[in-house]
Amino acid sequence: MDLLIPSTGLLFWMSLTFLVVLFILWKFGFPVITNMVKERKAFIDDSLRKAHEANERLANIQKEGESILQEARERQAQILKEAADTRDAIVAKAKSDAREEGARLLNDAKAEIEQEKKAAIADIRKQVATLSVEIAEKVLRQNLQGDKAQMELINRMLDDVTK
Repeated sequence: MDLLIPSTGLLFWMSLTFLVVLFILWKFGFPVITNMVKERKAFIDDSLRKAHEANERLANIQKEGESILQEARERQAQILKEAADTRDAIVAKAKSDAREEGARLLNDAKAEIEQEKKAAIADIRKQVATLSVEIAEKVLRQNLQGDKAQMELINRMLDDVTK
């Protein structure tokens, strides 16, 4: 029977020990634990705020990228129109000069028109190629896949923004 029912002295000392440990924990342990929990909560809240700010910055950067792409497309269309207008003007002038000067100057005018046309086309191709490479680079930056590549892109863009 003594195994199942503790003696009064043992019960007293166990209760006293429990109360002393509880007092020590209440006085020294629980405040430390609650402070750690509060600090962790503050850290998590701060991290969430920073992540939200990073998302906003990324959205702004994406909008800027889209506006740059649109501007590049408009510039490309303008260049192509100007080149077509220039080509048409050159062809019209060459035709009128060829009619005025006659058959003797017809071969010289055709050679000159051809050279100017090739130069204009080469210039247009060069400009279009440059614009295409720039557009492809920006599109490629936006189309990175994978968490690691996206994080690298975000870090790079944030570095560019802070510079």
